[in-house]
Amino acid sequence: MRLVSYALDGRTGLALRTPDGLRDLGPRSLEDILAAGPEALAALAATDGPLLDAAAVAYRPVLARPGKILCIGLNYVDHAAESPYLKVPDYPAVFPRFSSSLIGHGAPIIRPTLSRDLDFEGEVAVILGRPGRHIAKADALAHVAGYSIFNDASLRDYQFKSAQWTVGKNFDATGPFGPDFVTADELPPGAHGLRIETRLNGTVVQGASTADMCFDVAALVSIVSEAMTLEAGDVIMTGTPAGVGFARKPPLYMRDGDICEVEVEGLGILRNPVHDEVACLHAAA
Repeated sequence: MRLVSYALDGRTGLALRTPDGLRDLGPRSLEDILAAGPEALAALAATDGPLLDAAAVAYRPVLARPGKILCIGLNYVDHAAESPYLKVPDYPAVFPRFSSSLIGHGAPIIRPTLSRDLDFEGEVAVILGRPGRHIAKADALAHVAGYSIFNDASLRDYQFKSAQWTVGKNFDATGPFGPDFVTADELPPGAHGLRIETRLNGTVVQGASTADMCFDVAALVSIVSEAMTLEAGDVIMTGTPAGVGFARKPPLYMRDGDICEVEVEGLGILRNPVHDEVACLHAAA
């Protein structure tokens, strides 16, 4: 099952992607559905709502306000090797994203006036459907409701101003998330072995398999739950493979007018243009 969070004619809602198009599920949110439990999510498959005008729909982030967004750094062996840290971590690097940074498929990634070091990071997003604490790795995938695509666009100069990465990872409108929420039963267990690829203006800049993760999905759910209670609707961003812009010589950063796409096998394509903040402010004036 594939779900889309949308905005249309001044209202927001949830839609079911079918072979016929997007079928409207009404003014609901995926957050509310997940909070109601797995049975509420499963019941949506039988809903037969009216078709939406797909050309008029604006995609919203799959989840607009997740309870927690936990990002994992250096989680592909090749990316760890190209980073300033030059080693595969013994424990996942965990940092937060905040909902104010999220945008939907098709919305512009905003390059701020404060920095020109705007980098791309294609990732698989894990969306929790069952709460838990101290979750055993063997049980972890039962807590996963589904998956989506994320672009952890990062302002590298701000990321590395201190030992903490949070500011560089949380500028407004730098977190594309979508387009679809895909239930876990449509993918291999743990989304293992899927091709992930990032393209900048049509050129492949990142390419790998999710089999190359240092910590797989089950391990991440289990490890994070050692510290905190995971809740339905929480999101774990699983990290990005090698090829990021700051590691290239010379560096390759996103600029105004660029198009960045992240494609994950079985999940679809997340596509966003890049706009300068100044240009956006002038357009709004």
